Amino acid sequence: MDFEKRKAATLASIRSSVTDKSPKGYLDEPIIPLLETINHHPSYFTTSSCSGRVSILSQPKPKLNDSTKKKARGGSWLYITHDPADPDLVISLLFPSKSNQIDPKVDQPSELVFRFEPLIIAVECKDLGSAQFLVAVAISAGFRESGITSCGDGKRVIIAIRCSIRMEVPLGDTQKLMVSPEYVKFLVDIANEKMDANRKRTVGFGVALTSNGFKNPDANDVDEDDNYENLAGDHDLSINNGDLHPGLQQDLILLSKLSIVGETVEKLYLWGHSACTIDKTDRKEVIVFGGFGGFGRHARRNESLLLDPSSGTLKLIAVNESPSARLGHTASMVGDFMFVIGGRADPLKILNDVWRLDIPKGEWSSQRCIGSEFPPRHRHAAASVGSKVYIFGGLYNDKIVSSLHILDTKDLQWKEIEQHGQWPCARHSHAMVAYESQLFMFGGYNGENVLNDLYSFDVQSCYWKLEVISGKWPHGRFSHSMFVYKHIIGIIGGCPVSQNCQELTLLDLKHRMWRSVRLEFMNKELFVRSTASVLGDDLIVIGGGAACYAFGTKFSEPVKINLVQSVTMSENLVPPQPEDVSIEESNKNNADLKTETSLSQPWVIQLERKYAKFGKDILKNFGWLDLERKVYSNEKGLCICFPVTEKFSELFHEKQLLGEDKEGSEDDNLIKGLSLKDISSLAALNLLKEHGAKKLINVSFEAKKVAKSPVQRMREDITSVLKQKGLPEELLDELPQKWERLGDIVVLPATSFKDPAWRSISDEVWCAVSRSLSANRLARQGRVEANGTRDSTLEILVGDNGWVDHRENGILYSFDATKCMFSWGNLSEKLRMGNMACENEVVVDLFAGIGYFVLPFLVRAKARIVYACEWNPHAIEALRRNLEANSVSERCIILEGDNRITAPKGVADRVNLGLIPSSEGSWVTAIQALRPEGGVLHVHGNVKDSDESSWGEHVTKTLNDIARAEGHRWDVTVEHIEKVKWYAPRIRHLVADVRCR
Repeated sequence: MDFEKRKAATLASIRSSVTDKSPKGYLDEPIIPLLETINHHPSYFTTSSCSGRVSILSQPKPKLNDSTKKKARGGSWLYITHDPADPDLVISLLFPSKSNQIDPKVDQPSELVFRFEPLIIAVECKDLGSAQFLVAVAISAGFRESGITSCGDGKRVIIAIRCSIRMEVPLGDTQKLMVSPEYVKFLVDIANEKMDANRKRTVGFGVALTSNGFKNPDANDVDEDDNYENLAGDHDLSINNGDLHPGLQQDLILLSKLSIVGETVEKLYLWGHSACTIDKTDRKEVIVFGGFGGFGRHARRNESLLLDPSSGTLKLIAVNESPSARLGHTASMVGDFMFVIGGRADPLKILNDVWRLDIPKGEWSSQRCIGSEFPPRHRHAAASVGSKVYIFGGLYNDKIVSSLHILDTKDLQWKEIEQHGQWPCARHSHAMVAYESQLFMFGGYNGENVLNDLYSFDVQSCYWKLEVISGKWPHGRFSHSMFVYKHIIGIIGGCPVSQNCQELTLLDLKHRMWRSVRLEFMNKELFVRSTASVLGDDLIVIGGGAACYAFGTKFSEPVKINLVQSVTMSENLVPPQPEDVSIEESNKNNADLKTETSLSQPWVIQLERKYAKFGKDILKNFGWLDLERKVYSNEKGLCICFPVTEKFSELFHEKQLLGEDKEGSEDDNLIKGLSLKDISSLAALNLLKEHGAKKLINVSFEAKKVAKSPVQRMREDITSVLKQKGLPEELLDELPQKWERLGDIVVLPATSFKDPAWRSISDEVWCAVSRSLSANRLARQGRVEANGTRDSTLEILVGDNGWVDHRENGILYSFDATKCMFSWGNLSEKLRMGNMACENEVVVDLFAGIGYFVLPFLVRAKARIVYACEWNPHAIEALRRNLEANSVSERCIILEGDNRITAPKGVADRVNLGLIPSSEGSWVTAIQALRPEGGVLHVHGNVKDSDESSWGEHVTKTLNDIARAEGHRWDVTVEHIEKVKWYAPRIRHLVADVRCR
């Protein structure tokens, strides 16, 4: 049975009412849209799947001297769910009442194992290229253990999409459990956190599929001729570009492999490393530091390597000390020094240190920097201008940042730049280079979308600008590399691999035009997280790759690309300017080039339907098919029209044959299956002509539908409303560029839609915004009321009420967003409190709210009892609901009213004062609440960054004075100051951990 028949049979069984072979008998509902998206693609269908599950497996104990594998012992499910697990139900199953207990004389004891298993999908692929493409997309979305599980001669090509966030914990057996109910609840909380992460990763995979050309089967975007929908596909699914036919050789740039001597070439099998160049008259070398991979067992590295590309000599720089092993850092050259900044030492250790390599001496030294704080980050971008190193964006744990920091290497002082101009959104895995007095930054990933924007930053005016450039715009990408060569900025590699692996993109800064050339690969190079360094007229690309389940870890070998040839070829692909055109006219012509090419004369080639597949293969293989326009049918469906590139239009002439070799037997053989590798481009043009190809102007021109970002959709919809109502387009400046989500409510910033003119069209506007953002409910943020109860002023724009459910760190928060405030920025502090050792402790929270810190103390830190003081009746209502929902109400005492009156005295081991901008009004109350022998205070406050040390001294002295006034002879010390978040420019939210003993 061939692929199409197997796919049809499988999809028919999925859609039938007959139960399948799984224990449940039907598909997991949370991933049905994802499965439909995969199955809608002509090259794939799913054979089995699981959305993720929490379970308890009961399996027979192994017999003595029995070598049977664990998974072969059989067993049954005591408990299984594909949703977050109910801890009470799990505990009741494991610790039943006496009347429901198992009689050990009747039942044989079985082992009990608690498990969480993440999403796994098995997909059959049409061919190996399709499989490699889908695996690359899955890995980029976080499913890093994805890989090919079956392939080869005569075998079906099967891949598995999966990741490693599973857990498996033995509980004991049915006669004697080794765990307590509290520990079981702890396991369930961890499993539910993993389930939440699994769901988010699954959503990210769906987004990655959409951005890589997969279509939602429910969307109305099918081509006019359904039979030829596949011909209009905008992706060549194969990532193997080494098998290109001879007819294309003159159009490709060949990569030259570097022959390495000295140290083994495997030391350059890296990704996530850094590279800088030494470009002097007597010395032209590349310095490589860090990264993942290397010789032997793959790991994070801290080796300093020196590569001479002209001779291929690779040396290891002998140093006394060096930075710790890392990847995702940056390295920047300033004079004879290389500065390495940040990176990731391990999954839990993100760095913000600065190291300097003295290149003439070959010595590393750690640098102590001053000025504003530089937060830890990795996957950021850096570029140097003069003595200054500029750092933008990056990733810290799950937080993506958009800050721009400058390190002045003269005095080692950090400075954070205030926002000016068209500030880029937060992103990581982007790339940035310096050209004269400007920085240029392209692409990256913002947590939801792959970006293809180009920004410039003027280092003198400190303004960002979103650039508009003529020519064919590059595909969106992340984990790519950028470089500068003369007046050219180049981009190479990145994810998604299928779109970016074939192309070297060049930005001509003189003519402000994008150009590109195709690369011929020798060994399936994968330029993801590689480095690109310019030495003379050569581009040296080192490393890159990915970790793939089943077919192993892939690394690229070092290669060299001739930039003179690349630039010359790219310029030949663009029509020349007339000699007498001025610079201003030249720039205008370049700016209009893309529009003129694609709109004024968009050519197509028309072929009879019976020759359509044959013609499409020729056009696609020779790079003549215009992938930005649609294939369509003509003359009542008898002919198919293929959009072609301008280059093809120049080469193809209907009234003459471009050669003399046109024997009819060659036509017949080709139709019977002769490989296109065996013909030249000249012969291909003749074959199209001989099969009746006609060149026509595309009278029914329609660009392919490109996935648009929510911001783009919103802008288009609102623009339409403004035009209908006759309102000025200047109002578009008030559209939001970012928003938050509380449950199913999308919350717009308070600064959006402020002009009174919006009120007259509010119904149309809110409908358009909610539609573009896929929001069930829509709201606009207001400032927290500056009263004692800190009420929310959130305004519901679409929807009936403001009650939302929000799960965070395994804890469910329920609240009315229109009446209670909720801070996203305190996530790390809530997690920190939840990790405190609070067993058998009494905790007093003086500002409980809806349970921001009360719940972490109870659910995660296992406090014995928490006194929750609160005077906002709306917050108290939500707090009661949250205590019940998280099954901790019996360990919490709610004290309504002013905490200075209601708070208990002399009982607390720990007191939390979570009020900003200052909690000082209740410091006396906090001291009075502590036990006679003392305890710990967590004191919150908003502090200017220049006053952080003096604030700590103020906290110590004031609390010490209060303690003595209350009759306590305590030693009061600040053990730690936690930097929670930036509350406003130069104002930081701090928490002082104060020990009174």
